[in-house]
Amino acid sequence: MGIIVRLLLNALAVLIASQVIPQIDVEGFGTALMVALILGLINTFVRPVLVFLTLPISLLTLGLFIFVLNALLFWLTGALVSGFEVEGFLGALLGSILVSVISWLLNGIWKGLRT
Repeated sequence: MGIIVRLLLNALAVLIASQVIPQIDVEGFGTALMVALILGLINTFVRPVLVFLTLPISLLTLGLFIFVLNALLFWLTGALVSGFEVEGFLGALLGSILVSVISWLLNGIWKGLRT
């Protein structure tokens, strides 16, 4: 049950980000749900490998390269899911940051309501 709620909250975060950032376009809630699922799978399986492979550059940039990596994975999600478009690197960077922050806030609110 918890995974489904988190997936729904992440889809809501994607929808909110698409309303705030003009470079991100989502067709509807079903597409946002698919984006949340694909982004979750990418972050679970692909991101750890890329973080490990880019560890030297992340150390040189004091961890700021992780933002670039997150933006590229967000952009990749835009390429994989039809109905979800991310225009340019700046849109991907802002989108990845905003989706992360909104998702974190919504999950925190959900945890607070459950206890």
